[in-house]
Amino acid sequence: MRDKHFWRGILIVVLTVALARPARASEAETVLIVVAVATAVAAIATVAIVSIVQHRHKKIVITGCVSSGENGMTLTDEEDRRSYSLSGETAGVKPGDRMKLQGKRLKRKRSNKTQVWETAKIVEDFGVCRP
Repeated sequence: MRDKHFWRGILIVVLTVALARPARASEAETVLIVVAVATAVAAIATVAIVSIVQHRHKKIVITGCVSSGENGMTLTDEEDRRSYSLSGETAGVKPGDRMKLQGKRLKRKRSNKTQVWETAKIVEDFGVCRP
């Protein structure tokens, strides 16, 4: 039995010496470079994904005076001075009032310059427009 343990010990020592090899500096540098590049790529991907998700869930609002026209109600945005034809949830929208509406811009298929704003909800009604 003692011989058995002796030979097992010898086998462990021989295998350890045979399989152990010193790490070379060039291999360590390569591993460090790979780890650094992988970390940088993961960080960039994380920032890109977070910014895309934030932008998609951002609530878009438009503020301006609502007016009644021949093709329905329109709103002129105070920021970019563009005129939008209103669609969507327009039940509480009153012509002549300055309002803040939440929704999204829709692309117009015709060559008309008036863009379409699909209203999701009325954020705020500021009252009568001032000239």
